[in-house]
Amino acid sequence: SRDDLRHRAPNLWRYAEVLPVRDERYRLCLGEGWTPLIHAKRLGQTLDFPNLFIKEEGVNPTTSFKARGLSVAVSRAYELGVTAVSIPSAGNAAGAMSAYAALAGLESHVFMPKDVPHPFIAECKALGATVNLVDGLITDCGKIAAEGVKKYGRFDISTLKEPYRLEGKKTMGYELAEQMNWQLPDVVIYPTGGGTGLIGMWKAFDEMEALGWIGSKRPRMVTVQSDGCAPMVRAFHAGTEFAEPWEDAHSVADGLRVPAAVGDFLILRTLRESNGNAVSVEDGMMLENANLIGKSEGLFVSPEGGATLAAFRMLRELDWIADHETVVLFNTGSGHKYAHLWR
Repeated sequence: SRDDLRHRAPNLWRYAEVLPVRDERYRLCLGEGWTPLIHAKRLGQTLDFPNLFIKEEGVNPTTSFKARGLSVAVSRAYELGVTAVSIPSAGNAAGAMSAYAALAGLESHVFMPKDVPHPFIAECKALGATVNLVDGLITDCGKIAAEGVKKYGRFDISTLKEPYRLEGKKTMGYELAEQMNWQLPDVVIYPTGGGTGLIGMWKAFDEMEALGWIGSKRPRMVTVQSDGCAPMVRAFHAGTEFAEPWEDAHSVADGLRVPAAVGDFLILRTLRESNGNAVSVEDGMMLENANLIGKSEGLFVSPEGGATLAAFRMLRELDWIADHETVVLFNTGSGHKYAHLWR
């Protein structure tokens, strides 16, 4: 029940009953989850918008929201007796999987584009992973990782190739409700590459309603992508069920440089069911808005986090967001991994 949560530890395993790892001996925890929901008052004053909040996922272990999904997925793999795990990644997921694999004593194989910022590579190496750098994008990494899965029997933790990462990501939805005293916001703005965070939160809202924890009200969900890689935005506005892969994908936000999302139809369904929206922003606007968050709220956010504020400002100009509404921006990672962008 909601009352039980009052005495639980401040990490995502406080929601253990709705997570897939039954034996608590296998629950790998580095303190992931229960991240701050910050009322961005100074930023709100600057923008003349009083009910603006930032969910600060950059304080998770390995500095991104990816810790949630990988904590649960690697824990479940550990519980199932898996000995080696594999992931293709734009950076953050690789570091997160490496950390939890290390904690469980599992072999860890990561596949990343060779041009990812060095901190992502350094982190994986320090955590004991075998790092494979690929000449291409995350989709190319996925193909090569899949060969290793087939050949060596590694457990594949690619996006939506197993059901457990999504379960970890959905805890963002549980936390959001709990931190807002079980009243969901009007709008959630989320940076979208693979999109499991968005899909997971939508699942969490349905589960909480079934549990009697919240009512039927849902936020309007907004996906934000980069102008240089916006397959979901294009598909949303074209009214299609699936998204065509994006040609020549590029962005300074590595997490948004995903030309084809496996769960495209689930992302698009979530946006439409919620009466949501999809917008793309320029890389320069991401950094400009990341700086505005930084100097207003003292948070060093990723370009993806900056993208959410840029999207908020665009949607407000279009009167899609009303002045009295409550809006939550998700900063999915720390700016520290992208320090080179501030040279």
